[in-house]
This record gives sequence, structure tokens and C-alpha cells, in this order.
Amino acid sequence: MLTQHSAGHWRTSSYSGGNNCVEVGGVAGCARVRDTKNRSAGYFTISSQQWSSFVSAIKMGRYDICA
Repeated sequence: MLTQHSAGHWRTSSYSGGNNCVEVGGVAGCARVRDTKNRSAGYFTISSQQWSSFVSAIKMGRYDICA
């Protein structure tokens, strides 16, 4: 679900290298995700459980790109 930008607290990974990543913001039971380079485009919202599963999969290497 895409939503217009609204005020709130957004976090960017310290590994992002500036404007080359996504930002995450939390609201009651959900995570909001937006593009750092295009904040005005809005964000999408997923459940906290979906976000936790996604982060766990990243940590396990599920989305690693093989050279």
C-alpha cells in the first residue's frame, strides 16, 4: 500500500552510504518503508511480523547476490 509522506521518525542504516538505500519508520504494529532518494513518492506499509521475517531472511543471506 503506497501512502503519501507524513511526519514521523525514519531510520536509515549506518551501512547505507548516504542516499543510496531505504528508510524505515515504525507505527503501531507496522513498518513503513520509503526510498531515501525519493521521499516524496510515499511509502509502503507492512506488518511488524512481515518486517521481522524480511530482516531475518536478509540476515540468513536469502537475498545475497552471487557473483
